Amino acid sequence: MTRAVIDTNVLVSGLLTSHGNCAVVIEMIQGGQVSVCYDMRILEEYREVLLRPEFGFSKTQVNDLVDLIRLTGEEVIAPRSSQDLPDEDDRMFVEVARKANAPIVTGNMKHFPEVDQVQTPAQFVSHGI
Repeated sequence: MTRAVIDTNVLVSGLLTSHGNCAVVIEMIQGGQVSVCYDMRILEEYREVLLRPEFGFSKTQVNDLVDLIRLTGEEVIAPRSSQDLPDEDDRMFVEVARKANAPIVTGNMKHFPEVDQVQTPAQFVSHGI
């Protein structure tokens, strides 16, 4: 099983459209091909962002996905990082990825400059399982 840290934007994009690489990433999670590495901050962000009214996702849909990630993924307790990032809210993804030695899958590569373990959804999907 492949392990990865999934940026919230990948989940949003994957739920908004039923095609494309982000949707494939969600299918891989649901199919047990990907174990999502997370900490409680990441799960909280998933829930908070996915429940924003502008996306129109149902509470059941969001809870089912987040619960699946929590139950089938891997909780990681990571040390704090002092690396500068364009968006400090992304620090938790870097911390978990480094501790888990897993890639960050994101649609916002520019948010993770100088982070080695970053892949676009297309790169992640093309590497196969």
